[in-house]
Amino acid sequence: MSDSSRWKATVYIGGLAPVVTTAHLQAAFLPFGEIADVSLPKNENPNSTDPHRGFAYVEFEDAEDAKEAIDNMDQSELFGRVIKVSAAKAPKSANQGLGSKTALWEQEGWLAEHAVSEEDRLAAEQAQIPRAEDPMQGLEGLDVAGPKPE
Repeated sequence: MSDSSRWKATVYIGGLAPVVTTAHLQAAFLPFGEIADVSLPKNENPNSTDPHRGFAYVEFEDAEDAKEAIDNMDQSELFGRVIKVSAAKAPKSANQGLGSKTALWEQEGWLAEHAVSEEDRLAAEQAQIPRAEDPMQGLEGLDVAGPKPE
């Protein structure tokens, strides 16, 4: 299974109670289809007493099963908490987007999207409206304050 099809078959579950385990998630989502993997990320802080970070990923064998799980389990209750179930988003590359360490204009994706041909650049320069040299030009009759006498 390719990475893109794997992410289409993966659901994100947020708002989990601390008592939830991978076995609980396996049992709760098994009715919607064959489950390939259940991931319950652990807290990275060594001083934390929480067993996990409050969210999980469930990967199904089929993307249709994932859609079925989202439709039926979103905003449902699990261990006394309302859970959020949605399609999982693929992780961003460390070298792409605004959080990367590479300048935005040096990234290939940005260049491909924002590159302008020389012909388009010349047309844009020619289309600019010529500006008046003197910003005060045309204000000669306004040297008197107040309403115009009739």
